[in-house]
Amino acid sequence: MRTIEDIHQQFAECFNDYVVKPYAYFLSKNLLEGNICIAIDEPLIRIAESPYKNVPGVEALKKSSLVGIDADAVTPFILQNNKLYLHRYYHYESIIVNRIKELVYSGNDLVTQRMEKLSQQAAIIKNLNATLPNNIHPDLKIDWQLAAALQVLTQNFSIITGGPGTGKTTTLAKVLRILYAIEPNARIALAAPTGKASMRMYESLNNTNIDLPNEIKTKFESLKPSTIHSLLGYIYNSVNFKYNSKNTLPFDWIIVDEASMIDVPMFAKLLQAMDQQARIILLGDKDQLASVEAGSLLGDLCLSVEKINQFTAEKAEWINQFITAEEHKITPAFINTENKLLAGKITELKLSHRFNSEGGIGKLSKAILNNESTILQEYIASPIDANVIIDTAYSNEVLQQFTEGYNDFIQEPNIKNAIKKLNNLRILVAVREGDRGLYAVNKKVENILQQKKLINIDSEFYHNRPIIVTKNMYEFGLFNGDVGIIRNGRAYFELANQEEPKPFLPAYITSAETVFAMTIHKSQGSEFTKVLIVLPEGTENPLLTKELLYTGVTRAKNTVTIQASGATILHAANATVKRTSGLRERLG
Repeated sequence: MRTIEDIHQQFAECFNDYVVKPYAYFLSKNLLEGNICIAIDEPLIRIAESPYKNVPGVEALKKSSLVGIDADAVTPFILQNNKLYLHRYYHYESIIVNRIKELVYSGNDLVTQRMEKLSQQAAIIKNLNATLPNNIHPDLKIDWQLAAALQVLTQNFSIITGGPGTGKTTTLAKVLRILYAIEPNARIALAAPTGKASMRMYESLNNTNIDLPNEIKTKFESLKPSTIHSLLGYIYNSVNFKYNSKNTLPFDWIIVDEASMIDVPMFAKLLQAMDQQARIILLGDKDQLASVEAGSLLGDLCLSVEKINQFTAEKAEWINQFITAEEHKITPAFINTENKLLAGKITELKLSHRFNSEGGIGKLSKAILNNESTILQEYIASPIDANVIIDTAYSNEVLQQFTEGYNDFIQEPNIKNAIKKLNNLRILVAVREGDRGLYAVNKKVENILQQKKLINIDSEFYHNRPIIVTKNMYEFGLFNGDVGIIRNGRAYFELANQEEPKPFLPAYITSAETVFAMTIHKSQGSEFTKVLIVLPEGTENPLLTKELLYTGVTRAKNTVTIQASGATILHAANATVKRTSGLRERLG
């Protein structure tokens, strides 16, 4: 009996229908690449990659007993809108589409009533006007933070997007300040895909620079951040959760940060678990990498409309009454004329208070997103900015110099401070294998530090080894992406709502890796003062995209160094993540 080594062919051979096999093969392959479904002409286009050279036409596919052309069909595959899904993923996508529609339509009926209620808090709202510089583009002068906050408070479903430093968490703080004025007992859940991201959200809220009365500060401090898994109530060894459509979450508001990292199945389960009266806000950077798992949820939602930052004439006039400076008011260019479900539900914060778009990381990240090859070539050709270094030679000296920065956390006796110093810098890689991959780079760093006698690798859990959790460990309150340090035979981690790092026996941390270097995917939701990005050589790797490079560069708050050839950087800026789903069309 012949053994089939190709896992996608193994999947396809499970179906005793020659019509379905080639489609099942590509659907399996695409799911592994993060797609929800396939366009039905894809097997014909990519036939050279497939062991199935005879691809029956779509009409034959429609006649298969394994394929449902009705949305309610109970078949392994669903064919809708010229896209083929596994039933499970069509079901998840349908939950998202239907629940968002319910939220939007029920919210639309309450907008006027909510505007009237909010108008009673005019004094509080006007006190939240942003201070903006004068020498910027007119579109950036609009007080998008206050506009977003007021837009959110009139709706059931909202998205606030924006790049690093644009003030997503500050805007959320303004939302909560106003919300607590009109609903003092509002039940609010803060969540994020990872434990690190949820902690950062909580810390940022409690360190906000907006003026808050003491009773509101106390309410902010009482908010308990969590991962989405924890919020829903993880059940050991189950794909189901404690909270679901029959046992809904006890919250009036669900606020989710780093929404670009949410996969489609998880978002479907979150929406199902919301109470019918609850409202939801998603925050995230639509230009960042999508989830490692299936779907590109935030990007698809934002692309379901032709323009974001759109307001009805009535809403714009109402918001403008709270914006005190004329030059900061919403202009007629942003009056909504689009008849799409999410028109007016998505607000993008445009002005970065961290990066100047005329130089440094801000200019570089903008050039990557817009594929401005001339600017990128300038950075590649010569050091034009002290905050951005391009090392096309992969210099060992550059790696050694960066690695010396880890001395700060190694020499710091206080464990809490040591963790903070560890998180001041990080090496980010695109891939795990190869000379420029995660394992090789971590080993190089360890060798450098050991040669300098800063560490002694005498065991697996050697003193001062930094580690990252790679799997959710609910029993310990540790989550995928949490970073800690080995000290004196214990693994120390900072946990949400705990003053001091918590020690664990390292043997219990069964899924962890060394984290002098980490993948760019894992770095989402994190910020570091200094970042060194190491990209693989060549231009063949499909992971090299503008989203990957942009995400890596914008993890740095101060300086970023990129080790990559000029050709690799230019290729990445010209490539984009393409994931197939039906969300855009179905929400249109």
